[in-house]
Amino acid sequence: MDKLAGLKEILEQDSKNAFARYGLAMEYSARSETDAALAQFAQLLQDHPDYTAGYFMAAQTLAKAGRDAEAKQKLVDGLGCAKRTGDQHAAREMQAMLDEMEIPE
Repeated sequence: MDKLAGLKEILEQDSKNAFARYGLAMEYSARSETDAALAQFAQLLQDHPDYTAGYFMAAQTLAKAGRDAEAKQKLVDGLGCAKRTGDQHAAREMQAMLDEMEIPE
C-alpha cells in the first residue's frame, strides 16, 4: 500500500486525525499536487487551528507554486498561531520565510 492509500484509509476511520491529515497534505505537496495539498492543509487547519506546522507547510507549498501573496498571508496566520501556542521555534522559522519573501529581487 502506498502512502496516499494508507493515509486515506486512516482518515476514513478518523477524519479528524491531525497527523494523517498533515501527512496526506505533505505527500500531495511532495508530488506537486498543489491543489490537493492545499485542500488537505485547509481541512487540517479548520479541524485543528493550533496545528502550527500546517500553516508553515501550506505557506511553503503556496510559495513553491508562485502564489506569494497567499503564502505571505498563511505565514501571518501561522505567526498568530505560533504566538498563541507559544511555539517560538515555528514563529522564528515563519518570520524568517516572511522576511525573505519581502526582500525585493
